[in-house]
Amino acid sequence: MYNDIFMYLEHPAIYKQNEVNFWNDEHISKHMLTAHLNPDYEGASRKLSFIEQSVKWIQETIPSSEYPQLLDIGCGPGLYTERFCKAGYRVTGLDFSKRSIEHATSSGHQQGLDITYIYQDYLKMNYDNVFDVTTFIYCDYGALSVENRAIILRKIYHGLKSGGKLLLDVFSMVKYNEFEELKTWKVHEDGGFWSAEKYLSLNAQYKYSDNVTLEQTAVITDNRIRKYYIWNCYYTPATLTKEVYEAGFKKFDLFSDVTGKPYMEDSSTIAIILEK
Repeated sequence: MYNDIFMYLEHPAIYKQNEVNFWNDEHISKHMLTAHLNPDYEGASRKLSFIEQSVKWIQETIPSSEYPQLLDIGCGPGLYTERFCKAGYRVTGLDFSKRSIEHATSSGHQQGLDITYIYQDYLKMNYDNVFDVTTFIYCDYGALSVENRAIILRKIYHGLKSGGKLLLDVFSMVKYNEFEELKTWKVHEDGGFWSAEKYLSLNAQYKYSDNVTLEQTAVITDNRIRKYYIWNCYYTPATLTKEVYEAGFKKFDLFSDVTGKPYMEDSSTIAIILEK
């Protein structure tokens, strides 16, 4: 066991993938859904007040009357998709958390909302000239490896109609510079986010080259050790536009966040609207 623990404390190679899909872990996904649905918690989703401001700005900037077919990638439990639907879009929501998709589907039915929900790894989606606008927000793009970012941009590009729009956001270098490397541990006597049973969490934060960070958690229980990785890549306007232009997009507008605030260098996020 000790050798296993030391192995799990090692500095992993950049973009090392999780051994398990924790989005669909029975225990973890329940806690993630609770976090998503907390209107005052900004961990899984942004706060409800921010979401409402965001949808209002998106509707004003990319109106449903001109861009009716909308794809929300990483839709979670439907916080954005329901509001998009009420704003007049014909909405498809896609997510790889079965629990979130089930909640979103049930919630939409209860409200009489005509939303299509798909449980799927978005890296495997396959659309061709279907959507007028795609949203990929809460900085999910930067959580992907270099290879997977290229894949998702290519798939989004092919899924959009000519003249279609993509809205995505990323963390800026302001956030990267604030990130601190550290190692901590904690005993969770009554269980917690990562496990229902008592566990020890070994937490580490690392900075890598190319403006990448890792938040790593090793979860140790009586009978197993599991390790979870949360990666993030951070951007300047120049590095972001270079990356998205390589996918074929031809125009962009830059903002500080997805409520449409004008871009400022001290913003912790960068939002971009791209055109096919």
